[in-house]
Amino acid sequence: MKSTHLFAIMASALLVFSCSGSQPNSNQGTSFDEVVKTRRSVRSYDATKSISKEQVEELLATSQEAPSWANQQPTKYYVAISPDKVDALRELTGGNKTRIAGASVLIVSTYERGKSGFFQGNATNEIGDGWGAYDNGLSNAYLVLKAREMGFDTLIMGMRDSDGIRTLLEIPSNETIMAVIALGYRAEDPKRPDRRNLNDIVKFF
Repeated sequence: MKSTHLFAIMASALLVFSCSGSQPNSNQGTSFDEVVKTRRSVRSYDATKSISKEQVEELLATSQEAPSWANQQPTKYYVAISPDKVDALRELTGGNKTRIAGASVLIVSTYERGKSGFFQGNATNEIGDGWGAYDNGLSNAYLVLKAREMGFDTLIMGMRDSDGIRTLLEIPSNETIMAVIALGYRAEDPKRPDRRNLNDIVKFF
């Protein structure tokens, strides 16, 4: 009886060790606050580490949980993961291309116009398609936070050649290109910039 109990304990320990060892770069299990506080805009990546298609799919599946206007889900993602496409897309990111040289994946974020902020083809209020950009930002926020939980790092870039990107990735004309997001592993720990005092940005009534 004692030997059976001992075997069960050893088997359980082995299972825990195997599971924890299967994702050595993952931060899963950390608190949400820790994920938020350790997420940084990273401008130096470790080129020796790669990210798989399956990991990117898990990441983007989480971004789909973001709220959107009337659940329109206007955000689309175009993923450059093959070396030739990553290299070609990197050349279209302006001054950031040297900063993201080690990132193994580049993701282009777009939104479909005329969906969020509209009802029966008419803008619901003065913001109009701005709601598409708003929803896109929410999806991207989920993306970068999930990336950090998985042990990855990101840089959201607004400097990009949108016409060149549209041609390279065959992005339809009814989609607005918002950002290119670098995805990889940090080569160094960036400093956390100071945040404004809460009293400067909040008013209670």
